[in-house]
Amino acid sequence: MSTAPIGILGGTFDPVHHGHLRIAQEALEQCGLAQVCFVPSGTPPHRAAPFAPAQARWEMVRLAIGGHPDFQVDVREVFRSDPCYTVDTLTSLRAELGVGQPLCMILGGDAFLQLHTWHDWRRLFALAHIVVLQRAGGQPLGNAMAQADTALQAEYQVRLAPGARALHETPAGCIFVADMPALDISATDIRRRREEKKNIRYLVPDAVAHYINTHSLYKKPC
Repeated sequence: MSTAPIGILGGTFDPVHHGHLRIAQEALEQCGLAQVCFVPSGTPPHRAAPFAPAQARWEMVRLAIGGHPDFQVDVREVFRSDPCYTVDTLTSLRAELGVGQPLCMILGGDAFLQLHTWHDWRRLFALAHIVVLQRAGGQPLGNAMAQADTALQAEYQVRLAPGARALHETPAGCIFVADMPALDISATDIRRRREEKKNIRYLVPDAVAHYINTHSLYKKPC
C-alpha cells in the first residue's frame, strides 16, 4: 500500500517569492504530494547570513502561503542560533512522522549539483527522497551530471526513479527529476530592486510586498 509523500522545501526565503511558490506547486502536482512544508532556515551553514531576520522571513512565508490548503510552514530552524544542517532537520522530521512516511526534499537543479558539499550528505538518502526541479530552457539535469562530482554521479545513477510512483512506495532513497517553468525571479534581484527603490509587485505575493514595505526590509542603509 502506497502513501502520499510530504514535500520539504527549505531555504532562506530572503524574501519568499513567486518562484518558490511555483516550485512547491509543481512538486505537489507532479509528485502527488500530500502537502509541501516550507522550512525557513535560521543560520544557514553554506552561505552568508540572511539579510532579513529569521522571524521576518518566517512571517513572509506564512503570509505567502496563507490560504493554500496544501502548503504549511515549519519553524523548527527559525530560532536556532547554531548552524542548521538539512540532515538534522530531516532527522527531526523523520522522528516525528515515523519511519514509514515518505518524505521528499525539494531542490533546484543548481542546489542538487552541489549536494556533495553538504554536511553528511549521503545520509540524506536514508531520510528522504530528493525531487529535483529542472528549469525549462536550461540544461537538462542528466546532461549536467556529466560534469558533476563523481560520488554524486554514482548516487544519481543508482537512485534515479523512472516515475513519481516510486516516491509513494518507499519512504526514502530515490531521486526524481521534475520540470519547472522558466520563471526568472530571484531573491537577489528583489533585494536589489528594493535598494534601488523599484517596485517589486508581481515578483512576490501582495501580502509579502506589503510586509517588506511596512517593515522597511532590504532598503539601502542611509
